[in-house]
Amino acid sequence: MTLPNQPSPTPSASSAPKIPLHLRLLAPFLRFFFQLLYHQFAWTYDLVAATVSLGMWQDWVRAILPYLSGPRLLELGFGPGHLQEALHSQGWHPIGLDRSPQMARQAQRRLRKQRFTPTLVNGAAQSMPFPDNSFDHVVATFPSEYIADPRTLAEIQRVLAPGGRADILLFAWITGKKPLERLAAWLFRFTGESPDWTDKAILPVQKAGFQAHTERIVLPSSTLLLIRGQKTAPGEPD
Repeated sequence: MTLPNQPSPTPSASSAPKIPLHLRLLAPFLRFFFQLLYHQFAWTYDLVAATVSLGMWQDWVRAILPYLSGPRLLELGFGPGHLQEALHSQGWHPIGLDRSPQMARQAQRRLRKQRFTPTLVNGAAQSMPFPDNSFDHVVATFPSEYIADPRTLAEIQRVLAPGGRADILLFAWITGKKPLERLAAWLFRFTGESPDWTDKAILPVQKAGFQAHTERIVLPSSTLLLIRGQKTAPGEPD
């Protein structure tokens, strides 16, 4: 998972403020820093995520819970394990897939501390080590660029059972008006963690064979963007 993203509404290209060159040159460094957070500095991820989201990070992740169904559930990019913990607490037995061994260790410690027995797999979403039709639901919260890879979408389509669902909690826009909220919103926009959004961006999901649409989850000081997809069952129109 990447750190969450830019404020809403997204300005048009003509109205968006110009970002100075020196700030634009800094943005790739910050994205590299976020990548380090997910791997070598995974032990600091929770602290950084909570700080830059003004304490809303875990609420954002848990906002996906009412949308999930099962019983066979796969989480892509489980990170430090917060959604896994919430799912286990509700009686689920999810499987998690993540390519970061550092994050896997963080999640294992978190879940075992609560006396849960996790099933966490190290691997890439572009080549999942699961048979066809293995899951009823696939979920990802704030994934990085891998989620837009056609190979990832093809793999999600493959491992889902006919009629299965995929939910991708993609962005979080901070909408609060307090000074710190405005600053955090600017930071996420500046780092380029989320592109300007239009519904045309779900076309790759539809091209992968999903019936797809977007929904917005409105919270007190933020809005979340959710992509919802369903694998077409045999005999159903695409």
